[in-house]
Amino acid sequence: MARAILIVLDSVGCGGAEDAHLYGDAGADTLGHIAQACADGRGDREGLRKGPLALPNLVRLGLAHAYEASTGQPLAAAVKPAVPGGRPGYGVERSQGKDTPSGHWEIAGCPVSFKWGYFTALENSFPPDLIAAIIKAGALPGILGNRHASGTAIIDELASEHIATGKPICYTSVDSVLQIAAHEEHFGLERLYALCRKVRVLVDPLRIGRVIARPFIGTAETGYTRTGNRKDFAIPPPDETLLDRLAARGRKIVTVGKIGDIFAHRATAEEIKPFGNAAMFDAALGAWERLPDGGFCFVNLVDFDTEYGHRRDVPGYAAALEAFDAMLPRLEAALRPGDLAVLTADHGNDPTWPGTDHTREHVPILAFGPGLATTPLGRRDSFADIAATLAAWLSIGAVGPGRGW
Repeated sequence: MARAILIVLDSVGCGGAEDAHLYGDAGADTLGHIAQACADGRGDREGLRKGPLALPNLVRLGLAHAYEASTGQPLAAAVKPAVPGGRPGYGVERSQGKDTPSGHWEIAGCPVSFKWGYFTALENSFPPDLIAAIIKAGALPGILGNRHASGTAIIDELASEHIATGKPICYTSVDSVLQIAAHEEHFGLERLYALCRKVRVLVDPLRIGRVIARPFIGTAETGYTRTGNRKDFAIPPPDETLLDRLAARGRKIVTVGKIGDIFAHRATAEEIKPFGNAAMFDAALGAWERLPDGGFCFVNLVDFDTEYGHRRDVPGYAAALEAFDAMLPRLEAALRPGDLAVLTADHGNDPTWPGTDHTREHVPILAFGPGLATTPLGRRDSFADIAATLAAWLSIGAVGPGRGW
């Protein structure tokens, strides 16, 4: 019986979507702008990387084909093989928004038909009654922040006051999210999680997609650093997903990274959540080696987004892509006849774009496995085509509105 592994390269978009202008993202292009910056020397950083973007394995599997199909332009400095080693294409998001849950749920066969709630005011972002409810629920002396902000910047700014007063740092962005940052030692990690669970209930009527715990450590003298103990508290998908169907069929499921959080821990089975792309890739390969026939491994590699996209760090993003590319042959070597691997993304986060938020983009889709035909996938009109394909591959019946390839 077949197995399948799905890896989401978080935020690795491949060119602006047709409706990008509705999100202020007309012209955004995460992959293309990184490649061009590297070709121009703007992706160089002493001691990190230098020169054109080097993704030989991804390009061999068809990344340049997928990018060109999406944008009509060649990927800078990429030498496209005449015949790709995998099946390349690109996906167009049907769901509204450009956030993590929408992208992942649609990939899993559950496009979002409703409108998310947002905190749109840049300053004093949260309604006074919500702030009062948060303070009461958490027995807090108050909150800090209450605005749109970069997570690292607002922690640097307010961490010392947070430690002195015991007030957590609450902030948001253009995404449907409320983030709460607190010091792991002074405030307490479990206390932060408990607060986020209570806030999750408070924002449910507002249709806020996620409440995110953002723990950090450090001192004013040494500087403050976010830890790997982030936890997302999301609303559950509104309909059946690929994971639900697999669980109902009794299949083995392993989820790596923040997949469990994104799906509100529904049908996410064995959850593995190490810190960093390399550790998550290693964990995924370890799970893959013991995955039985008919099993499914669902992986999110978040560093592209959180460490480099939101921080608008072009060299860092490029280096992370090159590091993943170098790891990819290990996955290829672990595939056996009947296995299917799919690489994709959930949205864009163009590090050359103004601001610090996600960008509305197409996403690449690369499918490969022993003996898999290399016919291009072309344009897929919904990310849900991925779920439809995986459901058919794993013989569990049709899932979602997508069309398999």
